[in-house]
Amino acid sequence: MNATPAPKDVQLGMPQLPAPDYPADVKARLAADAREVIARYPDSRSALLPLLHLVQAEEGHVTRTGVRFCAEQLDLTTAEVTAVSTFYSMYRRGPSGDYQVGVCTNTLCAVMGGDAIFEELKEHLGVDNGGTTEDGAITLEHIECNAACDFAPVVMVNWEFFDNQTPRSARQLVDDLRAGRTVEPTRGAPLCSFKETARILAGFPDGRSGAVEATGGAGPASLVGLRLARGEAPAGPATDHVIAPRAAASAGEPPSGHPGEQAPPAHPSSHDAPQQTSASDDAFPAGPTAKEGE
Repeated sequence: MNATPAPKDVQLGMPQLPAPDYPADVKARLAADAREVIARYPDSRSALLPLLHLVQAEEGHVTRTGVRFCAEQLDLTTAEVTAVSTFYSMYRRGPSGDYQVGVCTNTLCAVMGGDAIFEELKEHLGVDNGGTTEDGAITLEHIECNAACDFAPVVMVNWEFFDNQTPRSARQLVDDLRAGRTVEPTRGAPLCSFKETARILAGFPDGRSGAVEATGGAGPASLVGLRLARGEAPAGPATDHVIAPRAAASAGEPPSGHPGEQAPPAHPSSHDAPQQTSASDDAFPAGPTAKEGE
């Protein structure tokens, strides 16, 4: 008989059945990991987010058993744990695939082809948003911006980046995943399963940090601003048109090479900002708004 006391909301007689418990060996292993995580925080309840990742790593999603475990470890109610686990989209509420394939459909990725990629994958995989393929390999979803707009359109697999995708390349990507072929992200760490990713997010690195350093976390498009600020040479052809005119202006040379043409200031400031529309565009003057009936 399990002597572990039920979470507080069960003790208080709330009208819900207690969740089943983990087998003794699994619970002992998870409890040891939980103690290590909790010890990192001055207030134990601050460990709830990594503990939810921990139980998600065990079963692939946050189950009622996982909720009960977190509540017991942190002396919370299951209602409190459930409120957090259902608020954040990175916690799955039901079984999902080994690979979470997310297509960014925010503004820039969408106009660069993200919407087309998402529609292509839905048709190719035979699933809708949030759906999982019959073989349990792929869960497809549209995702919010992941701060990679300069590589749009972006697809993420278990939170690893696949940049500058097309419908064709995205289709090949999911086919390779389902066939068990090796797939390498554009940058970052090597790809691993969703459960393995969840354990890393719980705070248990798997030794892949060296791979991140090897592949790099930012590309030339992300570093243009930094290079401009440092006055460095352009990183490649894609940035020549951005950096070269500024470099010429800094040297006092006219940007077009025409004799007598005045070079723009090397460091634009607020004084160089365009005028308001009312002053700069005669076709659309701004004036008092007419009242109704006038």
